[in-house]
Amino acid sequence: MRLLGLGIFAAVIAILPLLFPENYYVTVVGVTMFFNVILAVGLNLFMGYAGQISLGHAAFFGLGAYSSAILTTKFGFNPWLAMGAGVALVWIVSYLVAKPILRLKGHYLAMATLGFGIIIHIFLVQYDTLTGGPDGLSSIPELSIFGWPINSDLRWYAVSATVMLLSILFSLNIVASRHGRALQAVHGSEVAAETMGIDTSRVKVHIFVISAVMAAVTGSLFVHEQAFISPDSCSFFFSIELVTMVVLGGMASTFGAVFGAAILTYLPEFLVVFQDFKVLIFGGILMFIMIFLPEGLFVGLCRLFTHFKQEQKECLTS
Repeated sequence: MRLLGLGIFAAVIAILPLLFPENYYVTVVGVTMFFNVILAVGLNLFMGYAGQISLGHAAFFGLGAYSSAILTTKFGFNPWLAMGAGVALVWIVSYLVAKPILRLKGHYLAMATLGFGIIIHIFLVQYDTLTGGPDGLSSIPELSIFGWPINSDLRWYAVSATVMLLSILFSLNIVASRHGRALQAVHGSEVAAETMGIDTSRVKVHIFVISAVMAAVTGSLFVHEQAFISPDSCSFFFSIELVTMVVLGGMASTFGAVFGAAILTYLPEFLVVFQDFKVLIFGGILMFIMIFLPEGLFVGLCRLFTHFKQEQKECLTS
């Protein structure tokens, strides 16, 4: 059933470029949303399924992005080698950070991840000889696949959509695996999970690293698509936005994370016509959703649809 849903989603993604009137929508409504989906799906594995919280997820996005930017512009690395180096760096950093941080729980864990994100952001701003400081880095070379340059909006649409679909498939496979069941056991009760023989510390560290690596890959792709990166792209506010995507769509739901990322990417674009009232309307919509659909928009709508079908079935049989 989940694979059927993914197949339908892939078909919709393939058709959407035909409906876009200009390349701006391909970039904003397409590529930007796809990057946000990858980030939200990865964070949802850690927050939604493992029941942990991270307010510094943008730091791993930034490390992946800056690794590719620095290695290609300052040291002449091939973009793919730079991306691999960035992923390796984030893998090591996230593993070293996870060991002490994931001993904490609740708001202590939230504050620890927040502190880590702020440290990385300050480093990117202050170490200007390497990172370019507040001005960031530009003239980042384009990616190419077997000599085929990814140098247009439609090509980036295809590449980012492919990576996004693979990340969703990867998440669905993890959730359906033994490791996914261990994650849900940890979410339910760490004490109960340990009595069943699950190494809760190991499970949390692994999913934290996986989530961080997915963010690093997205950061590397983002920096080559934009040809520019600055510390603002991986600030604390972006981490909060990613958490909002996961919560808005529905915790512990891969397609909920997809839905939340899509809503939070598209909605500001639709509200531009309201100009100065855009932020107020945007906040009001989010409050309305969280009050009346506390389980998340996607999960809540699915439950409402199931309830409606059940009532309709009862009416037909009565």
